[in-house]
Amino acid sequence: MKGVMSNQNGDIVIEDEVIAQYAGQAALGCFGIVGMATISMKDGIAKLLKGDSVSKGVNVEIDEDNKLTINFHIIVAYGVSISTVCDNLINTVKYSVEEMTGMNVKDINIFVEGVRVID
Repeated sequence: MKGVMSNQNGDIVIEDEVIAQYAGQAALGCFGIVGMATISMKDGIAKLLKGDSVSKGVNVEIDEDNKLTINFHIIVAYGVSISTVCDNLINTVKYSVEEMTGMNVKDINIFVEGVRVID
């Protein structure tokens, strides 16, 4: 589904992939997040996503009221408080996405798929 905003000049349609890419980049800017993850269907292991594929670790759903639910699959840094990292991610992404799109974020769900030591 696509996000729709209306103004006096017409409608603006935002693809959910655009929102996922923006939310993923905002999340990567949060302290303690190593990257987004994807689960390999073949062996069930979480793999770290790099570069432009960051949106594959983010799933955006838009309901009939034009509200967003964003699901993140992340890998966190070893030694950080997971709850603090997740609180920071929720606040940062909610603010960033609502400012960019003008749409309300209803839910942000976070799935911690792994922990990595950062050199």
